[in-house]
Amino acid sequence: MLASLPVAAGLPILTQTIATAQAGGPRPFRVEIQKATIDRILRRVKEFRWPDRLDANDWRYGADWDYMKALAEYWTTGFNWRKAEANLNRYPQFLARVEDFEIHFYHVKGRGPRPIPLILTHGWPGSVFEFLEAVGPLTDPASAGGSPEDAFDVVIPSLPGFGFSSKPKGAPVGPPTTARLWNKLMTEVLGYPKYGAQGGDWGNAVTVQLARDYPGNLSGIHLNAAGAAVSADGEQTEEVREWQRTSNAYRTQELDYFNEQQHKPQTVAFALSDNPVGAAAWMVEKFKSWSDSGNNLDQTFSKDQILTSVMVYLVTETMGTGVWFYRGSADDRPSAGSRARGKVMVPTGFASFPREMPPLNPPRSALAQTFNLVHYTKMPRGGHFPCLEQPALFAEDVRLFYRKLRA
Repeated sequence: MLASLPVAAGLPILTQTIATAQAGGPRPFRVEIQKATIDRILRRVKEFRWPDRLDANDWRYGADWDYMKALAEYWTTGFNWRKAEANLNRYPQFLARVEDFEIHFYHVKGRGPRPIPLILTHGWPGSVFEFLEAVGPLTDPASAGGSPEDAFDVVIPSLPGFGFSSKPKGAPVGPPTTARLWNKLMTEVLGYPKYGAQGGDWGNAVTVQLARDYPGNLSGIHLNAAGAAVSADGEQTEEVREWQRTSNAYRTQELDYFNEQQHKPQTVAFALSDNPVGAAAWMVEKFKSWSDSGNNLDQTFSKDQILTSVMVYLVTETMGTGVWFYRGSADDRPSAGSRARGKVMVPTGFASFPREMPPLNPPRSALAQTFNLVHYTKMPRGGHFPCLEQPALFAEDVRLFYRKLRA
């Protein structure tokens, strides 16, 4: 699938690593984007023709005009991609061929007597970037004031069609295919017969699919977002009924983007793929509405964090193929042997962040009907992007959950 990551996308390093790598094993990788690619994106930002402004600055109409204007100004005058690139390169990265895909991933070994292998899966509009601040506390907990007994070997892959992984050919893939790829990455490529998994957003769907399809390989799963199938038998608690009402209202108000991306992904791809400011607005509106940002997005995410997140999509030309994953979630079917339904029996931990979108933040009693729930934490702050918003809180809850499984 190397052909789907062309040099024109700014990724010449791929051809170099493949030419010198041993066949079959992970190959070292670094993010090295061509200057021409960066210059073209910045030129498009400078030449952007701004839409008329609706008179409101509370995000009621979507991406805020004033915020986007300030972001574009900073993008062309203050943002330094090479600094962001160096940040992306601070931990060891690799490429590995898994089935028909070139999968990009971080692999950072833990410092402790018994590190647990742990695969972290991002979603949309996220990327591997959002996990970087948790790598240190997870792999070297002693350096963060914790115990080396809590260390992990951390693996962070880019989803197929996202970032520096290769793209599906011709048809989208979703959680079932990704779970199969992840299990092969962990067990066959990296040699971990048993491992843990963590995810939110699409990472939640992939992690749950791993638990359903490969329970024997999973020591436990930790989620910061999940759905729950509430049984219709018997009377539900008022807490569950209120969650269902809130979730239904939220879906009506906020999930138009989901329906468009799942049903008409190619149309969205045409709109976003060569439109840096439009792509940024499409993503920024989600960073605002899904995070614990109150009335000020800047108090939660720096413009450098926002622009790094956007640029990971732009420099790899994956704005369109990232959206494909939504259609893949509908079209991609689990294998015949998958436990597609029924309770997930792998030990499960859940971190409930207060500003997570309601449909993905069920009450404890509802989660217990769907999962073998052995750990549940009400987090004091944070939203849909906990590793960007609250990396220390996120890492600590992951450690607490897996500490129960180490005993």
